[in-house]
Amino acid sequence: MSFHIVLVEPEIPANTGNIARTCAATGTVLHLVRPLGFATDDKTLKRAGLDYWHSVDVRYYDSFGELTNALAGRRFYYATTKASKLYTDFAYKDEDVLVFGKETKGLPPEIIEPNRETCIRMPMTDAVRSLNLSNSAAIVLFEALRQNDFLGLR
Repeated sequence: MSFHIVLVEPEIPANTGNIARTCAATGTVLHLVRPLGFATDDKTLKRAGLDYWHSVDVRYYDSFGELTNALAGRRFYYATTKASKLYTDFAYKDEDVLVFGKETKGLPPEIIEPNRETCIRMPMTDAVRSLNLSNSAAIVLFEALRQNDFLGLR
């Protein structure tokens, strides 16, 4: 029993490392869609995840299509500043998939457009373009966990 976080073409190793640590702390599966903007042996990536990498179920994919085939039957939610619905507008269930795009561009239109009904956003001022990727992933994941009584986490 767990949620799934997907990072589509992440670029900054520290963000991915921080998200990996969050996944380790919550029993969340981390899915990385290539190309990655860093090597997976990058010391910044490892440093950000500290010594928790052995506790993270990390899975790699060569395309978003490969990922959706692997996770067929699950519900997907797509984080984007272009969404009309807030991340709090949905009732999340165990095994749901939370998808985040690359730091500089977010998710591409070919992922957003066919999935408009399950696109989510976090409210913010116009002073910034978006929130930090690792913060965004933690915000949405912890809302999903909260709604599900934290799935037995202590």
